[in-house]
Amino acid sequence: MTNKFIHFIANWKMFGDINSIKSLNKVIKFSNIYKKKKFSIIYCPPYTLLNLFSRKVKNTRILLGAQNCHHEQKNSAFTGSISAKMIKKLGAKYVIVGHSEVRDAGETDLLVNKKIKTLIDNNLKIILCIGETLSQKKKKQTFKVLKNQISRGLKGIKKKNNILIAYEPIWSIGTGIIPKIFDLDRKIKYLKNFLIKKIKIKNPKVLYGGSVNHKNITYLKKIDILDGFLIGGASHSPKKFIDIIKKTFI
Repeated sequence: MTNKFIHFIANWKMFGDINSIKSLNKVIKFSNIYKKKKFSIIYCPPYTLLNLFSRKVKNTRILLGAQNCHHEQKNSAFTGSISAKMIKKLGAKYVIVGHSEVRDAGETDLLVNKKIKTLIDNNLKIILCIGETLSQKKKKQTFKVLKNQISRGLKGIKKKNNILIAYEPIWSIGTGIIPKIFDLDRKIKYLKNFLIKKIKIKNPKVLYGGSVNHKNITYLKKIDILDGFLIGGASHSPKKFIDIIKKTFI
C-alpha cells in the first residue's frame, strides 16, 4: 500500500465550530513535511465551516469536500439545501453522496444518480458511499446490495474518472467493529472487478470506511488493494488523524 497513492478523507459529519479551524494547523504542517509521500488529504466539514476551511487550506496540499448536496442544478426554493454550484464557489473539490446516514433518511439510488450527474456537470469530484446493513450481511445479500447501489447510482454516467467508491459496511460505522481481513479483501476485489468489467472504469479507486482509527489502521493497511480510507470520528483529532496517515506508510 505504501507504494501507491492513498486518499485520506475526513468526514466530520455534524461536528465542529469556528474554533475547530485551529485543528488544521498541525495537519497542514504535517502535510508540508511529508509532501513527498503519495497521498491526498480531503476534509469534509459541515456546510457552516466550508468557507472558513476553504480559506485555511488555500495554497496547501489539503483539499476540501462537502458532505452532500441537492440534486437540482439551479438555485431554487429548497429550504435548508445547498447546490453543487454553491459548494464549488466555496472552494470544494469533492462531494460525498450516498452515505448510509443520508440513505437511512430516505435518499434513494435514483437521487444519488441525479446528484452525481449534477456534480459532474459542475466539474466536482464524487465520493460515492456504498454498504450493506447487518441484516443484509446475515442474509448473504452483500454483493447484490453493493452491485445494485453502484449500477443504479452510476446509471447513464459517462464521465467516471473522478469518482471514488467508498465501501462502508453499515454495521461497522460507529460500532468499532471492522471486517476481517480476508472478508474485506474479497469484497474490495469483487468491487474493483465489477467496476472494471461492468461499469467500464479502467482504474477504479475503492476506499474503506467504518470505524477507522489510529489503532486499527495497521490492521486495515494490510489490504494492499485499497486506495484509501474514509474516516469519521478519528479525523476530529489532528493527532489521531495524522497517526492514521503515518501508520499507513510505516
